[in-house]
Amino acid sequence: MTDGTPQLTSAERTALYKSLGNPLRRRILDYLGRHGEANSTVLARELGESSGTTSYHLRKLAEQRLIEEIPEKSGGRERWWRALPFSHTTPDPAAMPPEEYAAAVHLAELKIDVDTRLYRRAHQEYRGPEGWAQVQRHGTWMTRDELLAFMREYQALLERYGHERDEAPDGARPVAMRFYAVADPVGEWRGEPTGA
Repeated sequence: MTDGTPQLTSAERTALYKSLGNPLRRRILDYLGRHGEANSTVLARELGESSGTTSYHLRKLAEQRLIEEIPEKSGGRERWWRALPFSHTTPDPAAMPPEEYAAAVHLAELKIDVDTRLYRRAHQEYRGPEGWAQVQRHGTWMTRDELLAFMREYQALLERYGHERDEAPDGARPVAMRFYAVADPVGEWRGEPTGA
């Protein structure tokens, strides 16, 4: 989690990974991220599920502090929900108990599928260096300390230029961004071209 958020136990992380790996919960979070808010009836209609099913999954997502109820819109049995800001860094897999590791691997495989589709879209929608779709590939030499410093600065840039949905200025669009850094075995690196 981000600074100021209590550290999760292994059991809590396992439950989180299982939740995020649940296809319907991922669709609910995606819908809330794109539309801002919804109740179980709206989600049932939009996602092709029963309102009882969406209501159950909304409660589970709320238990994990991934969404929250909107009190000013909720009343009686009608409860409206919105997504909460969320950030989580997965710990070293070598330190995970088997159940947590299995849940993390399952979630990672789902994310790779999503990221692969986004990568293809970025290439298909690339319209030059001034367009909405940007693709950059670089290779360089770094020490581990330099890589970690780079990661901190990258996160700071996201915080500097990014906005929460409710605070985004006119003309802003949701932008999916991914960053990977992988150290090649020493002696095998040949470099990568810059740009798309």
